[in-house]
Amino acid sequence: MGEDEGSKQIYYSDKYFDEQYEYRHVTLPRELLKQVPKTHLMSEEEWRSLGVQQSLGWVHYMIHEPGNWHTCLLQKPSRC
Repeated sequence: MGEDEGSKQIYYSDKYFDEQYEYRHVTLPRELLKQVPKTHLMSEEEWRSLGVQQSLGWVHYMIHEPGNWHTCLLQKPSRC
């Protein structure tokens, strides 16, 4: 898939894990950037309203890097 084709889609990374959490990076299309809050991490309701689809329990816990608002880092407790 070329960059132009994928630029309008939400990209989900593979999940990765540590002892406590599952993690996933979700990259939003740049046209959604105006809808991403810049003052706080998004609530589940906020990221779902942008079209992100995840099972229950995921939390937006960090910005990927300063100013990289189109990549959301999500985590949820691991099932041990």
